[in-house]
Amino acid sequence: MAKWISAEEAVALIPDNSSVAFAGFLSTGVPEEIFKQIEKSFLENQTPKNLTVVHAACPSEGNIGLSRLAHDGLVKKIVGSHWGVAPKIGKMISENKIEAYGVSQGQLVLLFREMARKGPGLISKIGLNTFLDPDLEGGKINDLSKQAEGFIKKIQINGEDYLHYLPINLDVAVLRGTSADEKGNITVEDEGVLFENLPIAQAVKANGGKVIVQVKNRVKNGTLNPKNVQIPSIFVDYIVQAKNPIETHRISTGYYVDYSITGGLNLAKNEESFLPLSTRKVIGRRAVCELKGNEIINAGVGIPGDTVGKLINEEGLEDGITSTIESGMYGGIPQGGEDFGLTQNAEAIIEHAAQFDYYNGTGVDVTFMGVAEVDASGNINVSKMNGRMVGCGGFIDITQTAKKVIFCTTFTAGGLEVEINDSGLKIIKEGRVKKFVSKVSQVTFNGPYASEQNTPVLYVTERAVFKLENGQMVLTEIAPGIDLEKDILQQMDFEPVISDDLKEMDLRLFRDEKMGIKNIPYQARVIEKVL
Repeated sequence: MAKWISAEEAVALIPDNSSVAFAGFLSTGVPEEIFKQIEKSFLENQTPKNLTVVHAACPSEGNIGLSRLAHDGLVKKIVGSHWGVAPKIGKMISENKIEAYGVSQGQLVLLFREMARKGPGLISKIGLNTFLDPDLEGGKINDLSKQAEGFIKKIQINGEDYLHYLPINLDVAVLRGTSADEKGNITVEDEGVLFENLPIAQAVKANGGKVIVQVKNRVKNGTLNPKNVQIPSIFVDYIVQAKNPIETHRISTGYYVDYSITGGLNLAKNEESFLPLSTRKVIGRRAVCELKGNEIINAGVGIPGDTVGKLINEEGLEDGITSTIESGMYGGIPQGGEDFGLTQNAEAIIEHAAQFDYYNGTGVDVTFMGVAEVDASGNINVSKMNGRMVGCGGFIDITQTAKKVIFCTTFTAGGLEVEINDSGLKIIKEGRVKKFVSKVSQVTFNGPYASEQNTPVLYVTERAVFKLENGQMVLTEIAPGIDLEKDILQQMDFEPVISDDLKEMDLRLFRDEKMGIKNIPYQARVIEKVL
């Protein structure tokens, strides 16, 4: 039977030099009561220290969650997929204060399951020809990790290349649920995501470790619906009840409780919902124009997550499109920004690991992803920015198996200002940072490899659209009002191939009204040849 203890008592059970796994998805499901106490205990007593931290989807946002561990000596080694929402940790990685390994989100959640059954690790094609591949970096993302052996190997089976992700011995799990009965059965009814709680708990128990779970509610034995129990009591050692759940047990940064997010309520569609016209909306609109109907899609963090789902809703395309998010969501209206990973009015929410079984196996019809850098071969970097490691999240898992990939980005970054009107687009102030570079800082998506797989790839910006053809970037569309030489070619560090059939982007993309995509035939969403 699990023991109910305070956060202070729980943290005292985490030994120095131990390996600790955390669940959570960005600001969703963060066991903040325990994170706060880990930080407090270390600052006051210098324990726990020298931890190896393992996480699939970074449980953090700003100063909460994983960011609380950003103190010299608290973390010795970290294995994770993303630190963009934990910039203090990212900074420590870049400064070689933590030995760090970047691994894709899906491979980590699936690796937990392999560790739970004491398997030899995870064998997968996901990550080949990216920075996860030992032929490039092997997931070793700073000088400290490059001096170590690492845990991603390249092997061959029947003459084909695979990556072998080795198991990690875990001593402690720190997880979160909504309710626990007195015996220790855990449910997640007020959580927005079905986290990888069970695989982590089983992996830790298989290694003889301890499982700690933060909950909001304590209920009597026999009152929980057994179908709602995500972690049976035999996998739980200690339970911490949040003292101040409004602060330390929120659904996410943006929500404390919202039953349209957790699946308990379906809100009527807001017919007046309308994204204001902006550069991001123009990009999202052009990307959504690629949808033909009856497709299963994914939208990643950034411009896609902030616009694609809302534009599908705005344009009335829901009946022909099923949106998914890597957190396990199907249907509904995906949320963006700090609440990325959540969906309002979802049709289904499945476990995090099971979602990556689908992404890695079948693959979505279309995925929309953001961009930090792109080069002449169509390679994309989203994982390393200005020398700072932010990680890849589920990007590699999804883009390597999707049937079509659409990248969404502004043409430049850092102070870009544009004027959008009925005549098209005008650059008022160019961004300081070029995104179309001679060579990407890190390969998170391999353009030539995608070409070998015959995957259609599109690169959508506010002023131009490119296609990947035979490992080359081909300019296929430019926005009305844009000068090809000054606004496009001079803002790139390489010269793209210019299509013989160069077209002008549809003027309706730039108007402050619904575009009416649903009623525009697919082939009519770009207009007459201009060059």
